[in-house]
Amino acid sequence: MHITLRQFHAVLAVNRLGKINLAARELGLTPSAVTLQIQQVEAELKSALFDRTRDGFRATAAGLAVVAAAQAIDARMNQLADDLTGLRESGRGILRFGAVSTAKYFAPALTAAFMAEFPGIEVSLRIGNRAAISADLAERNVDVALMGRPPWQVAVQSFLLGEHPLVIIAAPGHALATAQRISKWRIAQETFLVREHGSGTRSSLELFFADIPGRTDRLGPEFGSNESIKQAVMANLGVAFISAHTIATEVELGRLVILDVIDTPVRRQWFAVNLLDRTPSPAALAFRDFIVRRGAEFLPTVARMEQPLITPA
Repeated sequence: MHITLRQFHAVLAVNRLGKINLAARELGLTPSAVTLQIQQVEAELKSALFDRTRDGFRATAAGLAVVAAAQAIDARMNQLADDLTGLRESGRGILRFGAVSTAKYFAPALTAAFMAEFPGIEVSLRIGNRAAISADLAERNVDVALMGRPPWQVAVQSFLLGEHPLVIIAAPGHALATAQRISKWRIAQETFLVREHGSGTRSSLELFFADIPGRTDRLGPEFGSNESIKQAVMANLGVAFISAHTIATEVELGRLVILDVIDTPVRRQWFAVNLLDRTPSPAALAFRDFIVRRGAEFLPTVARMEQPLITPA
């Protein structure tokens, strides 16, 4: 089988972007050159890799198989580069770090501190919902992922960063803002503003309401980000189940309140995870060690809670 790395990169770009011209722009080639590379791979494999549709290029079954192989080869070449860099010079390399969207409130500060401690390591940070980051990890697009619950789809190693509390919030003028010991059944009557499918916070809310028949059938209006949910709650459009790490500033300023709901906060944990079947690069090992040593100190603290939410490692 005679397929070059350039041809594999062309297949990956077309699969990801769906357009020849977009792939060509990303690869620094002409559209005709990208088309030729795709045609050469198809001729070599005697299989069509893409269906040409009005919406763009869609991978066939053969195309998906080639994409999977190309991703594995690309990841292995990147790992080889990292390994060689680590062997040549300690404290250098490249780290691809993925974090779920809820972690964006502290992941940049954590990344900056790591880069200050290891100035020779180049870090790229990807933010997405839980489903997207889990896919990035499985497809080897990131070396280490930060999330509230390790994925079950792939075998991973997990390293505890710190505690991740989930709370129910409302506007200061909400009828339940000053109520005490609110039952789960009472709060279930409220309109909840929720994240999209694939969000870890949404999954945790579904577990919280699992013992209330029918409550998870229609959780409530969906929002694409924690920021939009916070703004909607402040406008008194409903309440929300959200990570306490995303609301520290708003609670301190009195723009949001944490409701006193029985069995909350729901205490989860933050984990750094990597694939079990992938040998960590020197940069990834350094980052894992940094997470264990210092990760908890970057988690935001939340005011007006009866007990501290974070216990530093």
